[in-house]
Amino acid sequence: MGAFPNTQPLFVSLAQQLRDRITAGEWSRGERLPPEATLAATHAVGINTVRRAVGMLVDDGVVVRRQGSGTYVSARWTGTTPLIGVIVPSRSYYFPTVVDGITEVARAAGATVRIVSSEYDDALEIRRIRELLAAGCDGLLITPTLHRTDPTARLDLLRALPIPVVLMERMPTDSPPDDGLSAVCTDVVAGGYAAVRHLARQGRRRIGFLGRRDTATADAALRGYRRAIDDLTLVDLPGAVVRRDSWDDAALADYAHRALSVGLDGVVCLGDREATALLPHLRRVGLSLPDDLALVAFDDEEAADASLPLTAVSPPKREIGRLAAATLLRQLGRGGDRTPVRMLLQPVVRERASTTVASTRVLQPLA
Repeated sequence: MGAFPNTQPLFVSLAQQLRDRITAGEWSRGERLPPEATLAATHAVGINTVRRAVGMLVDDGVVVRRQGSGTYVSARWTGTTPLIGVIVPSRSYYFPTVVDGITEVARAAGATVRIVSSEYDDALEIRRIRELLAAGCDGLLITPTLHRTDPTARLDLLRALPIPVVLMERMPTDSPPDDGLSAVCTDVVAGGYAAVRHLARQGRRRIGFLGRRDTATADAALRGYRRAIDDLTLVDLPGAVVRRDSWDDAALADYAHRALSVGLDGVVCLGDREATALLPHLRRVGLSLPDDLALVAFDDEEAADASLPLTAVSPPKREIGRLAAATLLRQLGRGGDRTPVRMLLQPVVRERASTTVASTRVLQPLA
């Protein structure tokens, strides 16, 4: 019983073997598992491997540890509880709220969630997918790193998985009309559009765009910005749009001088952090916010905490998680309804001091 797939960590494969033995009825609900030393000898692994494997089963609600007594099969374990794998690019920025929405729906449905991060690393993402498959996940919620790898190859890999997959915050592009992948995403184009509309409603007519080129939402946000500039017949200023792979102090200072010389009265900034870092440079060139120039950030993760609270495009992160989890659970249900779903959720503009002197928080819905 000590043979494990070479591509998987020992503790992951051991956890799956123990889960299979519990599901097969070798140990019933409330029954105590053999001591760790016995499990280690039976499976020809070390004690630490057993402890990590049992820890995974504890996290999944399969077993419970009782101090001074041992490890027992959970009284609530039925053997049919769905195990949902979740892969997000970050556990610290943007996606924690998405995960909260997933967990809320999964727990209400009696499902177990295993959450891991790819850290925006393509190779690590592949490894995470393999680990979750080996752990026996019944379905996968994933935000793939499509902008840092061959998107066609990655989507083909996800389509070929033996379990249902729902994408979050990544919408397949250039895929066949009958593509079977489901996706639940923020409408980033609408977000870029809404940011410009918000500024235009305040009388701003000379609106610029500052952003990065290397993010998953970069192109969509710029498309929304450009569409709004055209639709609202605003001034299309040469040099008002600047995108870089990264923004250091020198680049931000250059954009602040550009805003002054071009006469910008509004800027849409893709990224809370970039918008926050731009503030002191705007002040140094003599631009007062929001009197001279109004600023709208994007993501609404850190915008409220800036030295001047920033108006921001706020994606419906929790609802993304809720709907993605509900879609996957429907596909895992008894009927096995695998009907592909594509959902685009519109963000709102959350107004703060960088576009208005009012201190109250207002939600501006898209028109």
